[in-house]
Amino acid sequence: MKKATVIIPTYNEKGNIEKLVEILENDIFPQIKNYEMTILVVDDNSPDGTADVVKNLMKKWKNIRLNSGEKEGLGAAYVRGMDYAIEEMGADVFFEMDADLSHDPKKIPEFLEKIDEGFDVVIGARYIKGGSIPKNWGIHRKLFSIFGNLIVRVVLMRFWHHDWTTGYRAIRKEVFVKLKPGLHEFKGYTFQVSFLHKAIADGFKVCEVPFHFIDRTLGKSKIAPREYIFDLLKYVFTARAIELVHSPFLKYAITGFIGFLINAVTLEIFAGILGWHPAIAAAASAELSIIWNFTVNNFWTFGHHKITNPWKVLVKFPQFNLVSFGSLLIISTVVWLGTHFFGNTTLVRQASLIFAIVFFVIPYSYSMYNIFIWKRWHISFLSKLQEKAG
Repeated sequence: MKKATVIIPTYNEKGNIEKLVEILENDIFPQIKNYEMTILVVDDNSPDGTADVVKNLMKKWKNIRLNSGEKEGLGAAYVRGMDYAIEEMGADVFFEMDADLSHDPKKIPEFLEKIDEGFDVVIGARYIKGGSIPKNWGIHRKLFSIFGNLIVRVVLMRFWHHDWTTGYRAIRKEVFVKLKPGLHEFKGYTFQVSFLHKAIADGFKVCEVPFHFIDRTLGKSKIAPREYIFDLLKYVFTARAIELVHSPFLKYAITGFIGFLINAVTLEIFAGILGWHPAIAAAASAELSIIWNFTVNNFWTFGHHKITNPWKVLVKFPQFNLVSFGSLLIISTVVWLGTHFFGNTTLVRQASLIFAIVFFVIPYSYSMYNIFIWKRWHISFLSKLQEKAG
C-alpha cells in the first residue's frame, strides 16, 4: 500500500496542533482506503511547548512522528520535513498543510484522487471557482495575497495557475527528489512560489483543487509582509530573467526584431513608394518577414527541434504560414484601422505596426510556434483549459 504523510510545520502552535491532529485521525484518515496515512509535525523548537503536545499525541496514535530543529523559515522546515518523510517514513506522497486549521482537511481525499489520476502536484487554490479567502481579512492582507499572485502569474507568464502562494498542497516524492538541489536557498515563504515554478518548468503535471481558506482563530500569522514582498519580487523577476536568457524566447525576440525591420522597410516601399493600399502593403511586407522568421527560427531559435528533412520543410512551411495567417490578419486590421482613423502617414503606419506586433502578434505567434510547429510545449494552453474543465 502507498504511503502518504501530512507534513505540518509548527512554531508556537500549541493551541492548534491537537485540534488538527484529532480531526485528521478521527474524521479524515478513516475515509482513505488506498493509502497508509501518517502525520509528521516539523517543529522549530517552539518555546510554547508544541513539541510536548505532539509527544502526548504520539502515545495515542502510532502514525504520528515529530521532527524538531532550529527555526530557519518555512521553506527550510518543509525541506527538512520532506527529507524525513521520505527517508524515515517511506512516504510516496506528502502534503503541505498549516497547523492553524486554515486548510480544510476534508479536501485531503480529493487531493489524493488527483494524485491517483496522474498529477504530480495538487494545489489547494483559493482563487478559482469554489475557492475563497476570508471576508474578514483586512484590506492590506487581501491586497498582499491577490496582487502577489497576480504579479507572479504575469511576470512568470503562467496564467493558467491561479494560486502560487498557497501552502496547501499534495506532492509526489519524485518531484521533491528532482527539485531538492535548488530549494535550499528559499527558506521563507517564497519557497512556495519557487517550488511550484520549478515543478512546472521541469514538466511535472500540476492541477488545482478549490478550497475555502479559513483564518486562524488562535495564535499569530508568521508572515512578515515587507520581507515577504521583497523576497517574492526578487525571486519572480530574477527567475523570469534567467528563463528568458536561457530559453529560445531571446533568440525569438532577436529574430523577430530583424523580421520587424524587414516588415517596416518593405511596408514603406510598398505603401509609401509604390502606392499600394495600406492593408495589402501590410500583408505583403508581413509575408516577407514570415519567410525570414521561419528560416531563422528553424535553424537557430528552435535549433534543438529543427526541421531538416526537405519534405517536412515543405509541409511545415505552409503550416507556419497558416499559423501566421492570424498575425497577418492582426497586422492588416490594426494598420488599416490606424490609417483609417488617424491618416495614412508614415507615423501612423509604423505606430500601428508596432502596436499590433507588441500586444498581439508576439504572444500569439510564440505560443503557436511552440505548440504546433516545433512542438516544444508538450501540453498546450488549450489542453490545460480542457484539463481544468474536466
